[in-house]
Amino acid sequence: MAQAEAPTELIQKVPLFADLDKNELDMLTRSFKERTFQAGQTVAEEGSGGVGFFVIDDGTAKVVVHGEERGKLGPGDYFGEIALIDEGARSASITAETDLRCYGLTSWEFRPLVETNASIAWKLLQAMAKKLRAAEQRES
Repeated sequence: MAQAEAPTELIQKVPLFADLDKNELDMLTRSFKERTFQAGQTVAEEGSGGVGFFVIDDGTAKVVVHGEERGKLGPGDYFGEIALIDEGARSASITAETDLRCYGLTSWEFRPLVETNASIAWKLLQAMAKKLRAAEQRES
């Protein structure tokens, strides 16, 4: 991974991190690392273990679930936020359609940050709870 850290403005657009204050965001963005993928390269594979969260800065990718294309991702889109916490299997395959520049965060970089910063941990729990509640409401 390259050592360039993620732009704060990009990370702040992610709903999971939207309630963090400037100092908290600065701490978080220092943990992200720039990653590039060539067109056609698999970024995440459905069913495989996931340890990273990615935010796309430039380029496009396609999302495939059970062999069926389910959408496209572009600048500002993100994936893998659940993998930050549970390191579980990926629920979709993500493939770069064009050259892709992302900023990635692994669970082993994320965990110490959350464990040592209670205010960040609480805000992330609230954001995850909101997301879960919204998903439950869509299903009913």
